[in-house]
Amino acid sequence: MIICAGNNETFDFAQPMGVGLIETAMNLTRLCLFDKPEFLLFVGSAGSYGDAKIFDIIESKTAANVELAFLSNDAYTPLDNVVSTNTDDAKDIVVNSSNYISTNEELTAKFLKLGIGIENMEFYAVLKIAQEFDIPAGGVFCITNYTNTNAHKEFMANHDKAKELLTTHVKKRIKELTAS
Repeated sequence: MIICAGNNETFDFAQPMGVGLIETAMNLTRLCLFDKPEFLLFVGSAGSYGDAKIFDIIESKTAANVELAFLSNDAYTPLDNVVSTNTDDAKDIVVNSSNYISTNEELTAKFLKLGIGIENMEFYAVLKIAQEFDIPAGGVFCITNYTNTNAHKEFMANHDKAKELLTTHVKKRIKELTAS
């Protein structure tokens, strides 16, 4: 099953789950309880912490939930805040999830030092629910912005093209998989 966030980030081939960690967790849990999918593929936009470029397509099976306060030693968590469905030795770009969009470029550069490359609001919830229900899962993302003061402006300017690129990429991958 292919899923996406919702609101203005929908695709004709994906079922919307909601925006942010909470809506996604609630709706995906409900879906899994009543009609458990064989696999989950999340498709969405993402912000780059600096290495990934605008319109790069990134596939990942690893997500984190690290808040900005952690980066400045203003918070800690007793929870396991990284989840992965990656079963091979390939190194994933870790996707960080929060209900907030990062805009402090200086602070978010610290994510790269932790091995976290991009951010998407929903992906951690997707992988956490997939793990709970033992469902293979992954994500495909298109970079729309950098995590700086212009994040929202860049996102708005690049979102439509990113959705087109994601649509082309995912439909191509589906054809490849069904042809083999």
